Amino acid sequence: MALKIKPLADRVLIEPMAAETKTASGIIIPDNAKEKPQKGKVIALGNGTKDEKMTVSEGDTVLYGKYAGTELKLEGQDYLIMRESDILAIV
Repeated sequence: MALKIKPLADRVLIEPMAAETKTASGIIIPDNAKEKPQKGKVIALGNGTKDEKMTVSEGDTVLYGKYAGTELKLEGQDYLIMRESDILAIV
C-alpha cells in the first residue's frame, strides 16, 4: 500500500530500522535500554529547493543524527520526517 504523503521542499520521510536486540557478543538488550536507531530507509522525498537539488532518492539507506527529525505515525507505522541536511550519509 502506497503512502499518501509527499514531503515538501528539502524534507525526507524515513522509515527507521529496528533497534538492535543483541550486542556483538550475544548479550540480549532489554527494551528499556535499547538505543534509538540512527539508520533508516528513505520512503518519500520532496522536490528540493530552487538553490539545491535532492541528493538522496527513494529506497536509499541513510544514517542520521540521534535527535534528528520529527517522529510521526502513519497507518500504524513509525516514521521520521527531516530536512535532507539532517542526513549524515548514504549507506
